[in-house]
Amino acid sequence: MGADSSLRNRFERGLNAPICLTWELTYACNLACTHCLSSSGRRDPRELATDQAKRLIDEIAAMQIFYVNVGGGEPMIRRDFFELVEHAVAQKVGVKFSTNGTRIDRVAARRLASTDYLDLQVSIDGADADTSDKIRGAGSYAAARRAMDHLQAADFGPFKISVVMTRDNVDQLDDLETLAEAYGAQLRLTRLRPSGRAVELWEELRPTRLQNRELYDWLVQRPHVLTGDSFFHLSAFGEPLDGLNLCGAGRVVCLIDPVGDVYACPFVIHEQFKAGNVRDAGFQKVWRDSALFRSLREPGNPGACGSCGSYDACRGGCMAAKFFTGLELSDPDPECVFGHGETALEARRVALRPRSSPDHSRRVPVIISAR
Repeated sequence: MGADSSLRNRFERGLNAPICLTWELTYACNLACTHCLSSSGRRDPRELATDQAKRLIDEIAAMQIFYVNVGGGEPMIRRDFFELVEHAVAQKVGVKFSTNGTRIDRVAARRLASTDYLDLQVSIDGADADTSDKIRGAGSYAAARRAMDHLQAADFGPFKISVVMTRDNVDQLDDLETLAEAYGAQLRLTRLRPSGRAVELWEELRPTRLQNRELYDWLVQRPHVLTGDSFFHLSAFGEPLDGLNLCGAGRVVCLIDPVGDVYACPFVIHEQFKAGNVRDAGFQKVWRDSALFRSLREPGNPGACGSCGSYDACRGGCMAAKFFTGLELSDPDPECVFGHGETALEARRVALRPRSSPDHSRRVPVIISAR
């Protein structure tokens, strides 16, 4: 279950290399999900070229980072996607990538299945088309299911089905588990953060406090369901959920975006949390020497949460959730299980919340065709 205190203290001081490195290959995307944390849609013309991306992979290998989480946008839109994946595999760097599935036809599924050190997760946001398409766009659920069918037919193995939890799909947890079992897949649940385009709809989409309790109880009974440590703020309910149960931003996790900017975590794509750019001196120097990351690795101030008996369980919650709702980092998580975050939000009454720095949202409707 949760990490012991000595191990957690070591992680809070930072490691020589991140445990979880996320790399958004491109901002280009053929969907327009309402909760997209990176506000993706249009490609940024400054994104790393193939040779630059390969040099970054070589540096990642030299740092003995054994795998990288690749995302976007939709990473398979990049014409050099397979070239970069195969280069990473050749360097013994495993690739775990997230996809909406729209680019996975029979041929692509067979190629993916034949690649070593490759893991993937297909994203949906509900157990049925009505629920998922409300978030991801008409036809997106059917496209994701076709991708899963192709992967299963190609004997890819146990891929993952990734779901962002909203108040519309919490009551579908059992159905989502059944869907994953039908494909021999692993279910992965992720917290909805008010990042990117989700800033607009976070209040409307986020699970209620009662639903968060239901989600916590469900997860406690299913340690095999993956969460990526996403719900550590719910550990204040009692038994810690599986994972480190801390904010790893700049300590054990970080994000490299398509143009090479390095952020403290995938959910805080904002100038205030940008540590540098890999084009300047390489990723290793940014990770080890950036002033931002050094400050995040200093002992934290529990702030308003210091007097709470559950602070050791949730460590004050998610930095990104606080920042993008207009709270201070020393405030309680806006979804604090005791309601302290809601009280803090009401007290501050922030009229203008921070926005993710780059916005690459699409300006035209998205049409998904059957493949």
